[in-house]
Parts: sequence; C-alpha cells; structure tokens
Amino acid sequence: MLRRLTQYTEQFQRPVTTLVNNVKMAAPASDITLYTSQTPNGIKISIALEELGLPYKVVAIELGQNTQKEPWFLEINPNGRIPAITDTFTDGKKIAIFESGSILEYLVDRYDTEHKISYPKGTREAYEVSNWLFFQNAGLGPMQGQANHFNRYAPERIEYGINRYTNETRRLYGVLDKHLSQSKSGYLVGDHISIADISHWGWIASAGWAGVEIDDFPHLKAWEERLLKREGVEKGRHVPKPHTIKELLKDKEAMEREAAKSRQWVQAGMKSDASK
Repeated sequence: MLRRLTQYTEQFQRPVTTLVNNVKMAAPASDITLYTSQTPNGIKISIALEELGLPYKVVAIELGQNTQKEPWFLEINPNGRIPAITDTFTDGKKIAIFESGSILEYLVDRYDTEHKISYPKGTREAYEVSNWLFFQNAGLGPMQGQANHFNRYAPERIEYGINRYTNETRRLYGVLDKHLSQSKSGYLVGDHISIADISHWGWIASAGWAGVEIDDFPHLKAWEERLLKREGVEKGRHVPKPHTIKELLKDKEAMEREAAKSRQWVQAGMKSDASK
C-alpha cells in the first residue's frame, strides 16, 4: 500500500505541488506533503505548519470535482476527506496521517521540540490543550458544519435543522467566550498560542456562514482578531488559495451566489456517497 501511496502522491504532485518555507531546518527534517482545500479544517494544518516554520508541499484537493474520492487519495485517507498529510517516518518509510486533530498532534509530537504551539508532555497545559482540541473536533466543528449545511447547502429550508444546529453552535461559542473572558493571556491555554487555538480559528472566522453573529461574543471576536495578526495565521490561512470568507460575509449577494454554487457539488457528492 505504501509503495502505491508514494506512486500516487508523486504522480499527482508534479503539476500542482508548491514548496513552502524553503528553509534549512534542524533535525528531524520534515518531508511533509499537505493535501488540503480552503476550508476551516484544511487551514488548521497550514497555519500550524507556518507557525512551526516547517517546509512543506501542497497538493490542492478540488472538493467540487470529488478529487478526495479518487483511488489515489483514498490510499492516503480511506474516508475521502481533507486534510491529510504524508511524511517520511522515523523508519524511513512513508506515513499517512488524516483527521485534522490527529495531524496537529502528530506535528507537535514529532516537530515542536521548542513548544511553539504546544506544551511539554505531562504538564497541566498539555492536558488542557487536549481538552479544547477534542472540544473543537468532537463538538464545535461537527455542530457548526451542520449549521453550515442547513443554512447554506440543504436543497430546501428546514427550520428544525437550522435552529437545532445554529443554536448549538451559538451555545458552544458561548462556552469559548466565557473561557476566554477569564484568560489572562488571551489564548485558550497557557501563555501562548497552541494547537487548541489553531484548531478553532478557521471556524470562528467563518461564524457568519453558519448564521452566527460573532459580535455577540466579544471575547471570542477579540481572540479571532488577535490571532489574525500573527504571521503564521495570516500566511497559513491562504493555503491552498486565498482565504476570502471574511470579505464574502460582508456581501449578501455574493454569499448567496457562493452558497448556490457549493450547494450543487455538496448535493451531488451526497448522492454519490449514498449510491455506494
């Protein structure tokens, strides 16, 4: 499988791969290829890589064309979702990591020796980072994703679905807002940015797409704006293409056009999955 994985990866990379942060790094050297799209989950990984200063290659996955369902990509992630990475592991062989939380943990375990976006294992802060990482991956992400779906992608307006998931997303925003109101550093954990913050940022930045008004959560809004000023966040959010959701949310007509376009491929993808 790993031999086939390497063949698929190399074949796909040739026309579309971009080298980022081409700088000399201390050991361990990375050989990371990021398979991603411009989504809240996708930009988690590029932001983390930028914050770590690691070199990486990018393969843009076209969700609207179902690239993530092609056989070569299913060798990397059998679930057919982004983001995913491949890397050369300590045994010299390729390893594939998928699910955004798993990738973030891999990156800090393997490469964050200076704890730029993490804390030393076994510390209070390390466990607290896990709290918020799982909160996002198991709570906020799925709930806001469903709010996005019923607000933007469903073929008909279903009030129950809209209310259920938008209200739950708002509740989770409230949890974050209260926590940040008590944070002395302005970060979710400890005294510096961590993968807990990175995991949330893209979702909070697109609050309006889910029908949530970010102004209702002043501490969370201030946190989102504070992170945006970081070079790593600013660079990483524009991978593999410009991050335009904040501008899009200011233009209702443009939002409707984008939702209509996305609705077509979302519905087509759902039908394709249901037929298998």
